[in-house]
Amino acid sequence: MVGEPLPGTSKPGKMYIVFEKPGAWSHDILDGGTFSPELSERLRALPGGLYLIRKHGREGHVKKDSHVVYLVFCEEAITERLEVGDVEDLFDLDLAGPGRNPGAVVVTEPLLLVCTHSKRDVCCAIKGRPMAQALVEAYPDAPIWECSHTKGHRFAPSLVLMPHSYSFGRLNHQAAVDMYAASRRGEMFLAGARGRGIYDARGQVAELAVASALAEAGETVRMGALRVDGTTVTHADGRRFEVELAKKTTGGVLSSCGDEPKQAASWVAVGVRQQA
Repeated sequence: MVGEPLPGTSKPGKMYIVFEKPGAWSHDILDGGTFSPELSERLRALPGGLYLIRKHGREGHVKKDSHVVYLVFCEEAITERLEVGDVEDLFDLDLAGPGRNPGAVVVTEPLLLVCTHSKRDVCCAIKGRPMAQALVEAYPDAPIWECSHTKGHRFAPSLVLMPHSYSFGRLNHQAAVDMYAASRRGEMFLAGARGRGIYDARGQVAELAVASALAEAGETVRMGALRVDGTTVTHADGRRFEVELAKKTTGGVLSSCGDEPKQAASWVAVGVRQQA
């Protein structure tokens, strides 16, 4: 395990298109290898981020006539599910906000994505696939999928929990099962938490610092209960906290499997103060 802090490393983004694409994926899903170069350019121009997903195991490599699509609006914490016939049908969707596409159904369970993108980083396959299997076995009917690169493969197994867009890393199988159980109760899970992607790195660190302080005081923190503005964190009940941050340099950081260790700078919380 490397010493780089996890908080502040979640992939930034406020809206995602999550498209079912069975089979293998190229190094970058929009590099012209997974889709044609022309189609990749059009997909790149869509608003929001794009994840590809597949079912775990053999089912994830079987061609299908229809494809599951999730539209995730992270600030509103809403995931919608629909099915389309082909990837080009994505261009016909209204992606400006939830509730705009006929046939889309709101998903009430958390959507969990487990990175198994081996061509991006082999560690994601080595650690991600057994993780996906453990989660699917524990929750066979839940929306849990293998997915393409999530950013932060150095923390493999890398997981993203939607619709709030919380990322996790370095979890063992039992911790991941416990994390998903907590998410179904609407509760934040702090072990292995990297942050909520709707915030920048400083905001992610600030939110997790306040959540950790509240948890240590015996409180149960609900997902989405904390809102961040700079380094000020406001609880849904009106309490406000100021988080003091500092830059920390960590050595021995591996950006990817097989890379040479290097140094990296991270934001860390050095103090949490509740405002009067």
